[in-house]
Amino acid sequence: MNARAKPAQFDRSQQHRKGAIAKIHVGRKQLAMHEDDYRQLLFNVTGKTSLTDCTVDQLDMVVGALIGRGFRPVPKKGKRVAQHPMARKARALWISLHQLGVVRNSSEEALEAFAKRQLGCERLIWARQQDANRLIEALKGMAERAGWRQTSLATQKKIDPRTLQSSLCELILAKLKQASAVPQDWTLDVAAWRLCGIDTADTEGGYGPEHYVRLAAALGSKLRELAPEGATA
Repeated sequence: MNARAKPAQFDRSQQHRKGAIAKIHVGRKQLAMHEDDYRQLLFNVTGKTSLTDCTVDQLDMVVGALIGRGFRPVPKKGKRVAQHPMARKARALWISLHQLGVVRNSSEEALEAFAKRQLGCERLIWARQQDANRLIEALKGMAERAGWRQTSLATQKKIDPRTLQSSLCELILAKLKQASAVPQDWTLDVAAWRLCGIDTADTEGGYGPEHYVRLAAALGSKLRELAPEGATA
């Protein structure tokens, strides 16, 4: 009698890896990046010069860096990704909360599941804009509870994008210090270079919001290495 065949097993990590690499190649093409620019970005974000040498987290960091430069991942065939203003803002907050360690899964599917619970709407793409605002407020509430302020204490007005993203990086760094992963006297610039290989001074036109998005991705990856199961959402 033949031995019972074992069911096929799928390595989710390997599938995630292949998907991330595919996204990176699409992102390079979409942004029309020159080879030198791409290699520099890869090295700045991961310290590696080849995707094959990168961990899954590092590949996700590269995808995040490309998104920070304007890359818009292509949705799976048959599925449309919500692109209205509220959805884009929700997506940016969701990814930032992932870097902060509040959200475990940064995928579009996880955001959709969260949005469904908040709005009672099957798909974010079908949500009415006046209802979708509840989703933004829920995400902002998560950020505030994690210590990431979304409005100024003094004026109660929105914080400008650069300050908002730099404060996110500072908060991630504070978590790394709390975990004794880095020295207490490290500034953000020092941590960016020594921990992530990112030179914050070597940026033409100054360090802007998109650069802080990339730095948050790099620091967030280091934070997840310390406590991969620490996220609460």
